[in-house]
Amino acid sequence: MEFDIVSLSRLQFAMTALYHFLFVPLTLGLSIIVAIMETVYVMTGRTIWRQMTKFWGTLFGINFVLGVATGLVMEFQFGMNWSYYSHYVGDIFGAPLAIEGLMAFFLEATFVGLFFFGWDRMSKVGHLVATWAVAFGSNFSALWILIANGWMQNPVGAVFNPQTMRMEVDDFYAVLFNPVAQAKFVHTVSAGYTTASVFVLGVSAWYLLKGRHIELAKRSMTVAASFGLAAALSVVVLGDESGYLTTEHQKMKLAAMEAIWRTEPVPAPFTVVGFPDQKARETHYAVEIPWVGGLIDTRSLNTPVEGIEELVERAKGNIAKGVLAYDALQKIRAAGSAAVPADVQKTFEANGNLLGYALLLKRYVDDPRQATPEQIAKAAWDTVPQVAPLFWTFRIMVGVGFFMILLMATFFILSARRQLDRFPLLLRIAVLAIPLPWLAAECGWFVAEFGRQPWIIEGILPTASAVSSLGAMTVLLTIAGFVLIYTTLFIIEMGLMLRAIRKGPAPDNEPEAELIPATVVPAE
Repeated sequence: MEFDIVSLSRLQFAMTALYHFLFVPLTLGLSIIVAIMETVYVMTGRTIWRQMTKFWGTLFGINFVLGVATGLVMEFQFGMNWSYYSHYVGDIFGAPLAIEGLMAFFLEATFVGLFFFGWDRMSKVGHLVATWAVAFGSNFSALWILIANGWMQNPVGAVFNPQTMRMEVDDFYAVLFNPVAQAKFVHTVSAGYTTASVFVLGVSAWYLLKGRHIELAKRSMTVAASFGLAAALSVVVLGDESGYLTTEHQKMKLAAMEAIWRTEPVPAPFTVVGFPDQKARETHYAVEIPWVGGLIDTRSLNTPVEGIEELVERAKGNIAKGVLAYDALQKIRAAGSAAVPADVQKTFEANGNLLGYALLLKRYVDDPRQATPEQIAKAAWDTVPQVAPLFWTFRIMVGVGFFMILLMATFFILSARRQLDRFPLLLRIAVLAIPLPWLAAECGWFVAEFGRQPWIIEGILPTASAVSSLGAMTVLLTIAGFVLIYTTLFIIEMGLMLRAIRKGPAPDNEPEAELIPATVVPAE
């Protein structure tokens, strides 16, 4: 990687986001699992379920606090490292983040205090409402963040104002109900549910192997296996929907993920494994399954999946039209308060949506109108992200996802047969599988964000045009500082979690509820 401000700013944001996303999935999933456990406690009155709720709630609390600490820094980076991005799209991007802070985060943060300190001060139903409010707030927070991120992937409901040089909201409902954002939300929270289920399953399996807290472990595994199986199946189904929308809105990302260099005859095959070579523009030793690629990507047998080379040719045409928009924009700005010539206004209205493609030329020439055909060709090829990393991370994510289904299905069957402690080897596999959903989640984030390059906003604003005017050394120092602080926080998180797990659940002295009223025996 070159030590330029763009690369360093991307590296910094990637590192902080990857660290932060270590905490997010577990928070999303554990909040729901804890709420389910307390619901069973309120319905049955059995103390073991209250003990389970408190134990897993403690682990949720540790993760929640450190997740908040790592997440705050990310929002500050938009102003520090990405100031032009903040100026250009702040009216749209800032709205969901503001709503997230004012509504979802405050809801979550308020009720999390009631969850931990309200056990003996609130009624059972009142405390249960607080617990579900924490779970709802956690997931509601993810919704608004992913609405903002989804808009970056599919910028709808906004128009560019040539006078202010900013994007402005045109249709907030289009932003809110952006199909890409909605698909990302349900896919992400399902992945979080799977992550928490594997965590609960693995920790409970460890207890069974050690012969400790058997009653709590078995019940926890039953909840985790049931909830986790549904979540793991949902991840695959909703991931397919997210991929289908990528076919519609981010064709280059899809082509890079699948290493489709040229448009294949329909229906396109699916490459299981291979070694993409970006220089040669081919995939060596590819193992393909006929028809499957077309069925997955387009849900049809007669719709082609466009290849990278054809998409690059289209990008050349978009760049040429973008240059026309750039020229018209300069004339509009030069006119100031005077009337804009009709032909200039018409040219901008016809090509303004492709203005971002002209900005890709800024890498090679200060004035895109002076670009040569060779520079336009180079800029068109810049729209191709690095294929090999996307190709492999996508397959790792999918492979882990299917393994999660197998793992959860296995323990669901064992739970139904009351044989959870009969197979020590399977329990060891459950313990060893704990890191896998985090691996899949990080790979999914990488595919979503790295696959969008060179765009920070798809088709609207190149990443290279969005950075602040900072020195490379300044960003390097902040990277070093963030790595040090975040690594320290991660070590603290692991230490607190392991300590709590080794300690186990605290004894609960609440009397067991009587489900059947005692019979009054008359005196003889």
